[in-house]
Amino acid sequence: MQARAPRRTDPHRRERVIDACLDVIADVGVDGTTHRRVAAAADVPLGSMTYHFAGMDELLREAFTLFADQVATQFARRLDSATSEEEAERAVVDIILHDTFGTDRDLVLTHELYTLAARRPEYRTITQTWMARSRAALERHFDPSTARLLDALIEGLTIHRALDVTRPDDALVVEAVRRILRP
Repeated sequence: MQARAPRRTDPHRRERVIDACLDVIADVGVDGTTHRRVAAAADVPLGSMTYHFAGMDELLREAFTLFADQVATQFARRLDSATSEEEAERAVVDIILHDTFGTDRDLVLTHELYTLAARRPEYRTITQTWMARSRAALERHFDPSTARLLDALIEGLTIHRALDVTRPDDALVVEAVRRILRP
């Protein structure tokens, strides 16, 4: 009787699959994301997909949850570094100019998540958690109403800046933040 080959251990396979799923979504969108494409991108056997995830919905939810968590963590880190009102104001400007949608990949992933959230409550929970974390980070420096306004401004300006065909004016961002913080 021939001895069985030892099992290959791959303790980080599940995380690799989730990361690869985000890359595939960024490349072909949610509609083009399949188990086969994700498995190929993660360099795992196709059977790993059903072993680790009950279906594509579970994989998408986990991937988007990871993405939203990463963005919210970066957002909070930027604001947590501020030790004065002026530094907090500058942090908000830097979030808009440098952090949120810092890459085309992040822009696509965000909009793919927003589209799912607009149609399906289980994805809306991900965006609501993300928004709550963003507002909580802002509320460490600003009152709740101002934090909500800033959060909306950050989302809106980053979308406009990312999709505008002309080079956005950084001074406009500084002025918009100032108008909210110093009416």
